[in-house]
Amino acid sequence: MNCRVLVVHNAYQQLGGEDRVVASEIELLRAHGHAVETYARSNDEVVGMSPMTLARHTLWSGRTARELAALIVRFRPDVIHAHNTFPLISPALYWAAARAGVPVVQTLHNFRLMCLNALFLREGRVCEDCIGHAPWRGVTRACYRGSRQASAALAGMLALHRGLGTYRNKVARYIALNDFCRNKFIEGGLPAERVVVKPNFVDFDTPGLGLRSGLLFVGRLSMEKGVATLAEAMRRLPDEVLRVVGDGPEANLLDDVRGVIRLGSQPGNMVRQEMAHALALVVPSIWYENFPRTIVEAFAAGLPVIASRIGALADIVTDRKTGLLFNPADPADFAEKMAWASAHPQEMAEMGRNARAQYEMAFSPEVNYRRLIDIYEEARAERPL
Repeated sequence: MNCRVLVVHNAYQQLGGEDRVVASEIELLRAHGHAVETYARSNDEVVGMSPMTLARHTLWSGRTARELAALIVRFRPDVIHAHNTFPLISPALYWAAARAGVPVVQTLHNFRLMCLNALFLREGRVCEDCIGHAPWRGVTRACYRGSRQASAALAGMLALHRGLGTYRNKVARYIALNDFCRNKFIEGGLPAERVVVKPNFVDFDTPGLGLRSGLLFVGRLSMEKGVATLAEAMRRLPDEVLRVVGDGPEANLLDDVRGVIRLGSQPGNMVRQEMAHALALVVPSIWYENFPRTIVEAFAAGLPVIASRIGALADIVTDRKTGLLFNPADPADFAEKMAWASAHPQEMAEMGRNARAQYEMAFSPEVNYRRLIDIYEEARAERPL
C-alpha cells in the first residue's frame, strides 16, 4: 500500500525524544515512497498567551479545526497519524478528521489521557489514583505544572471529550509502545480492540566492536529518571567510572560523586560513539517509562542495559539476557548490579550480542515500517463515526 499520510504533531519548546520519533517516522515513510504532509503547532505559541485563552484552545481549537479541514481537502490523505495534540492542536483534530471521513491513528507517547502530569508519578513515587476515574485528584493536587488552574483546564478537556466519546469513537487505532503501556491504556478506558502495539525504532547499523569498559547514562537529569538513586549507587562504587550524557534540574546531585564524568548534552553521533565503547547503559528511572529511545539505541549498538524493574522497562530488558534489572529506587541493589557487570565483561558481551539480535528482530526500521503499514491498513478498514 502506498498511502498518503498526514502527520499531526504539537511540538515541544525543547526538542525531546517524542519529536525525534515523529521525524524518524516521517523520514521512514518518505523513504518508502509515501506522500507525507505535516500539520504542526509549537508550544512556542503559548508564550504570552493568557491562561484563559490557553484553556479555551486546550478544550477546542477552532484554528486547528479550520486549518486541518482545508489541509485535508488539499492533500487528500488516506490516514492521519497524530502524535502529540496537547495543548494547541486539541481534540478538534479528531472531529475534523471524522467529518472528512479520514481515519486517525494516534500514537500514545505518554499517559496524558489518564494522568494530568502524564507520568503516573507524584512526590517521587508511582501514583495511579486517577486511572479509570475523572482526574479530580490531579486538580486538587495541582499535578499539572503545580497549578490548580492549569490542572483544571486539562481535566476539563479530558472530561469533556470522554463525555463526547471523542477518544472512544473518533480514533481508529491507538499505538501503544509496549504491552505494559497497552494494558494501562485499556485499564484507563480506551477500547481494547483499538489499542495495538508498535515500539519505537532507530536506524543504527553499526554495533559497537572491540573492548568495552565503564558505565554510561544518557538522558535528562531529572527526578523521574532516578538521578538520586544513580548518585547514591555510585557513592557505593568508588572504583567505577560512569560517563553521563545529558543535563537537567538534578545535575547537581552528581557533583563531587567520585567516578562520575559529566559530558553535558551531546549530538547523536557522539552518543553513539559512547554507546559503542561502554560496558552497559544504566536506566535508573522511577516512573513508568513508555519506551526510551536510548534503550533501542543501546540494543542497536550491542550494548546491554541495567534498568529499574518497573513498568515497561521490565518487559523491554530481559534480565540476564539483554541486561540486568534492579529494584527501583534501591541504590544498594543498583550498585550490586553495576559491580557485577564490571566483574563479568564476558557475560555482559554475550548480553550485548543478544541485545543486538533483539534490535534486528523487533526494533529495526524495516520491521517497524511493516508494522506501521499494517496498522494503517487496519485503520482504513474502519470508518470514523
